Amino acid sequence: MSNLSHTGRDIASHPDVTEMRDRYARMLGGRDVALVDAPVFLIGLYCAISPWVINFTASQPRLATHNLIMGIAIAALGLGFTVMPERMYGLSWAICAMGAWVIISTWVVGSSPGLGVTLNNVIIGGLTVLLGLACVGVSMKSGRKAVGRSS
Repeated sequence: MSNLSHTGRDIASHPDVTEMRDRYARMLGGRDVALVDAPVFLIGLYCAISPWVINFTASQPRLATHNLIMGIAIAALGLGFTVMPERMYGLSWAICAMGAWVIISTWVVGSSPGLGVTLNNVIIGGLTVLLGLACVGVSMKSGRKAVGRSS
């Protein structure tokens, strides 16, 4: 049998150790908002299924379709924040706008919505705006760190 253990070898002697450490620090440096990615995704999923949870598909078919589309869009942005954070955090303001639209759309898209439908969309929209603002704050903070590192 051959001995495949690598005893006595330390990574500190590797010729690319400084480059690997810098890359590792860059990869983990922008992940301050990891706790916001999942809630954005979950809010999007709930928005998509809320017409069936609250049961307003029959009385408000246009609003049900609207919530489905907006929920999928919010969830897709949440996934994008997780997969490509450097590119996606510029769209944090879009999350805020989508949340505001979900609140307003209750009266624009729906016709005489009931209290449950209105409350549902106001809560979903409010949470979406708050999570979007959290993403904006973290992206601005990590952007300042990146500028400080490059100077």
